Amino acid sequence: MDRSWMRASRITAEYGTGVEQFLQFTEMHAPSLRGKYFCPCVKCANGRHQTLSEIRSHLICHGMIPNYTNWIWHGELPDNPTLSHTEAIDVDTGCRIEEMIRDLGQDGFRQAHAPLYDKIENDSKTPLYSGCTTFTRLSAVLALVNLKARFGWSDKSFTELLVLLKKLLPEDNTLPKSQYEAKKILCPMGMEYQKIHACPNDCILYRNEYAKMRTCPTCGVSRYKVKNHEESDVATAENSHPAKVCWYLPIIPRFRRLFANRYDAKQLMWHVEGRKIDGLLRHPADSPQWKAFDALYPDFGNETRNLRLGLASDGMNPFGNLSTSHSSWPVLLMIYNLPPWLCMKRKYIMLCMMIAGPRQPGNDIDVYLAPLIEDLRTMWEHGVDVWDGNLQETFRLRAMVFCTINDFPAYGNLSGYSVKGHHACPICEKNTSFVQLKHGKKTVYTRHRRFLNQFHPYRRLKKAFNGSQENESAPKPLNGKEVHDRVNDIITIFGKTQKKTSSETNIWKKRSIFFELPYWSDLDVRHCIDVMHVEKNVCDSLIGTLLNIKGKTKDGLKCRQDLVDMGIREQLHPIAKGSRTYLPPACHTMSTKEKRSFCHCLRNVKVPEGYSSNINSLVSIKDLKLVGLKSHDCHVLMQQLLPVAIRGILPDKVRVAITRLCFVFNAICSKVIDPARLDELENEAAIVLCQMEMYFPPSFFDIMVHLIVHLVREIRLCGPVFLRWMYPIERYMKVLKGYTKNQHRPEASIVERYVAEECIEYCSQYIEAAKSVGVPEPRHVTTPVGKGTRGYNVVTMTRHEISQAHLYILNNTAEVIPYIDAHKKEVAALNPRFNMMRVLQEHNKTFMKWFRHTIFADEATSKTLRLLALGPNLNVPTWQGYHINNYSFYTKSQDEKSSMQNSGVTVDADSDHFCSASDNNPIRASMHYFGVIEQIWELDYTDFRVPVFKCKWINARTGVRQDEMGFTLVDFNKVGYMDEPFIMAQQARQIFYVEDPCNSTYSVVLQGRPSGLNDAHDPTMLDICETPPFSTAMPNMNDSHYVDDVHANRNDHDEGLWENIVT
Repeated sequence: MDRSWMRASRITAEYGTGVEQFLQFTEMHAPSLRGKYFCPCVKCANGRHQTLSEIRSHLICHGMIPNYTNWIWHGELPDNPTLSHTEAIDVDTGCRIEEMIRDLGQDGFRQAHAPLYDKIENDSKTPLYSGCTTFTRLSAVLALVNLKARFGWSDKSFTELLVLLKKLLPEDNTLPKSQYEAKKILCPMGMEYQKIHACPNDCILYRNEYAKMRTCPTCGVSRYKVKNHEESDVATAENSHPAKVCWYLPIIPRFRRLFANRYDAKQLMWHVEGRKIDGLLRHPADSPQWKAFDALYPDFGNETRNLRLGLASDGMNPFGNLSTSHSSWPVLLMIYNLPPWLCMKRKYIMLCMMIAGPRQPGNDIDVYLAPLIEDLRTMWEHGVDVWDGNLQETFRLRAMVFCTINDFPAYGNLSGYSVKGHHACPICEKNTSFVQLKHGKKTVYTRHRRFLNQFHPYRRLKKAFNGSQENESAPKPLNGKEVHDRVNDIITIFGKTQKKTSSETNIWKKRSIFFELPYWSDLDVRHCIDVMHVEKNVCDSLIGTLLNIKGKTKDGLKCRQDLVDMGIREQLHPIAKGSRTYLPPACHTMSTKEKRSFCHCLRNVKVPEGYSSNINSLVSIKDLKLVGLKSHDCHVLMQQLLPVAIRGILPDKVRVAITRLCFVFNAICSKVIDPARLDELENEAAIVLCQMEMYFPPSFFDIMVHLIVHLVREIRLCGPVFLRWMYPIERYMKVLKGYTKNQHRPEASIVERYVAEECIEYCSQYIEAAKSVGVPEPRHVTTPVGKGTRGYNVVTMTRHEISQAHLYILNNTAEVIPYIDAHKKEVAALNPRFNMMRVLQEHNKTFMKWFRHTIFADEATSKTLRLLALGPNLNVPTWQGYHINNYSFYTKSQDEKSSMQNSGVTVDADSDHFCSASDNNPIRASMHYFGVIEQIWELDYTDFRVPVFKCKWINARTGVRQDEMGFTLVDFNKVGYMDEPFIMAQQARQIFYVEDPCNSTYSVVLQGRPSGLNDAHDPTMLDICETPPFSTAMPNMNDSHYVDDVHANRNDHDEGLWENIVT
C-alpha cells in the first residue's frame, strides 16, 4: 500500500484519501476495544484508544506520526529485515514479546525513540539461529540477563558465559558476545534518571535558578572538584568532575510503566477489590487515617487507582563491613495500594533518589528531596495521564505520601524535630518529662504514670517511684496543623558550613519540606516510629542490664550515684570499701548461677527451619553474655525466647514485668489487630513501663524505651506495624549494597545496576521461562499433599502398623464418614448390651473388614473409595524430611543430626471423652495433642499417596499442664496413645520445645511459624512472619494491693557489683 500520502499536506485530497484507506485497513485488521483503536496521531502516539471518527479528526487536525510506516498497532505484520535464510522460520517462543512492546510503546515512546524502537521489533522477530523455533534474539537475551540479576552474576562472568554459549550454538547465531552488547539490546526498555550536581556542603542543588552557577551562592565552594594546582574559578564542566552528585529517578514514568502492565495494574486495585473488610486492621487501607483522608478529599478517594505511598530513607555503608564511614542515603517509595504480600517486596520498592556520601545529609536532606517533592506535588495538584493496562483506558493518576518510615535519627532529619536533648519525644514535644542525670551525663525520660488512668493505684505510690505522687495527665499529641503553625515561621539556611541557631525554646530545627505538599498538615501521623529499632534497643538494654554486660548495662557506679543525688532507693546506694566500691544487688541483678541458667537455656535452644538465626551461636557460656545480636535476633528474643529463659530466676515481680513487656511487643507486632482491644493494649504498655520504673534504674529509660508508650497510638491511626517498620527496608539496603561493583563510585554503580534490574524485571513479566527477580519464590513448592525433602527410603512395614495408619486415614476422610456412622449403628444394634466405649472399641476392630465388604458389594461407589477399601501397599516410602502446610518437618532422628528442631508437632483433634467405662454420654470436645515425629510415611493407594506422621505423643491428661504465667508445659516421660500414633500430615502444625529452666523434667511449648505464601495469599504469611504468643494469657499481677515501698533491691543473694574507685 502506498504511504507517500503521510508526508503530504493535511489539506490536500491525497492526504484525506490516505486517511480513509488507513481507517478501512484498521477496521478490517486491527483488534478493537469496545469499538476503539489505537490512535496514531502526533499527540496520542498510539498510546490511547479512540473511535474511528475521533481518529479521523485527530489525523486531520494533528497529523500522523511521520515514521509510523509499519502499522503494527493496526493489524499489519512487522517487517523483518533479517538474513534471507531466517525469514521463513516461524518462531514460537511462548512469550508475550509483542505485548511487551505494545506496553512499552505507551505515552509516545515510539515517537521519541523510533530507531531504538524499530531495533526492539527487529530483535523480537530474529531467530536465535537458523532453524531455532523456541528463542528469538531478544527473548534469549532477556532470559539470560534475568538469570544474571536473580543470582547476582558479575558483568565479567556474564560476558564469559555469553562467549561460551556463542561457541556452543551454530555459527550463524545472533547471540551477543559480551555483557555490553546485551545491555545495548535492552537499552530501549531502560528508564531514565537525572544526575544532579550538588554543593559539597549540602547547601543547594545546581538546578532551576542555580543550574548555570559554578560556585555555591551560600558557602562559595566550587561546584567542581578542584585540583591542587588550579584555582576554583578555573574548574568548569569541560575540564573537571562535579564535587558531589545526587541521582534522581523520576517517579512519574515509573508509575506509568507500572500501570501499563495489566497484572500490576490489577494488583494496584487490591485495596478495593481484594481486601477483606471485617472491621479488623490488616492493612493501611483499614486505618482511620486512610479513611479520614478519603473523606477529606473525596475527589482523590473516589478514584481508587490513586496511589498511597510510604517514603523511607536511611543511611547505609555501600562498602559493607569495610572500615570506612562512608554514608550513602537512598530514598525509597512503597506503594500501599498493593496487597501486603507484595508492597514490601523488592520488585515494588522503588528507588527514587540516591544521595552520595561520604557524609550523611542530616538536617539538609530537604535540599536533595526537592525534585521528588516537586513531582509528588504535581501528582497531587494536577495528576498525570496514565494508561491502565487492566481496564484498557487512560485516566488521571494522582498520588499522596501516607507516611514516612525511618529510624529515630532519620525521623528527626525528615520531620525537622530535634530528637536529642530534653524534649526528644516528638509526640510529647514540650511536655516531655525528662531528668538530667548528673553523674551519668545523660537525659532520661520517666514519669510514665502520667499515661495511666486517673485513679490507677500506681499514681498514689511514692517510695516505689521517684518519691512523689503523680497527678498530671498524659500530654496530648499535636495534630498536623498545630505542628505546621509551630514551624511555619522558621527560616532555615541549609548547608554544613552554616552556623545553626541553638535555641532552647525552639525544639523544631526547620520547616520540613514535606509541608510543601498541601495535604501534609491534614495527616495525624506523618512520620512513623520504627518498631524494629525500638524493639532492638530495648532488648539490648534489657539483656545488657540483666547480664551486666560491660558497655551495655544501664546499671553501674554512676547510676547508683545518681540515685544518691535523687534521694531514692537508699538500699542501692554505693558502699565504699577501701579502694573499691560495692554496689548492692538490685532486683534485676542476676547471681552467677542465674546467669548460667539463662545462658544455658538459650544455648540449648534449637528452633525450626526459617524461624531465626542459630540462637545458640550468640551465647558465650565462658563470659556469660550474648554477643552479636542482630535486629531479628532481638525480635525473636523479645517475642518468645526471653520470657522462657528467665523462668525460675529473678524475683517474681521483676520476671512478670519483663514477661508482660514481651507480651506487649508480641501484641504490637500482630498482623491482624482488633481495634476494640487497642485501648486495653495501650493501657497495658503504660502499666508495664511503670513497673519497669519501679525495678530498673532511671538510666535504663532512654528515649527508645519511652517511645513504647506511643506505639499503640500509631497502630490505631495507621494500621499494623509490619508495613511500617524497617525490616524490609534494611533488607533492601543489603540488595543495594550488592550493586556496588565500582568502589570508587559506589552510588553511580548502585543506580546503574538498579536501572538495569528495573528493565530486566519489566521484561521478565513477558518471558515464559523467566522468573521475577524481586518477588522470590518460596523455598519449598507448596502442594496440597506435601513433598518429601530428604532421607527417602522404601521399607516393608508390618500389617499391624499399616492397619493403624490405614484406620486413621479412613476415620479422617470426609467421603468415608457416612460409612463410619452406619457401621457404629450396626455394631450398637448387634450388641445392645454394649455401652458407648465398647461400641467404639468394636467399631475400631471390625470397621476395615466391614468397609471393604460394603464397598465392593456396591458397584456405584467411587474409585477413591474402592482404593481405600483395598488398603495401602505394605512397601511404604518413608522420608526423614517433609514439607507441607508451609512447614518443614523432620523426624526425631534427623533432628538429632541437625542444628534445627523440626520434629515437634501438634494437632487439634475432636474426640469423645468418657468419665468412666460405663459412661454412655461422652462429651465431644477439641483437645491439643503434643508430640514428636518418629517416622514419616507415604501410604501408597496405587493412584494416590497419603502422607502420615508416626509420632510419640504426650499424654494430654497427665503430661500436659499450664502454669500461672500461661506457659504450656509438657513431660516427655508421660507417653500416651501408643495404639494411635498416626496423624495425617495435612493436620499437623509445627511447634518446638525449650527445656524449662525451672524443672528439667518439663519442656515449654512454643509455636513454630509457617514460611512462604499459601495458595490463598494469606496476608499473615508475610515478610517477618508473625510470632504466635508464647503464653495463652497475659501474665497477671495484683496491682490493687501494691504496698508503697522500695521494690528495687534484692535480698535473696549478695552478689552485687564491684567498681574500682578512679584516683
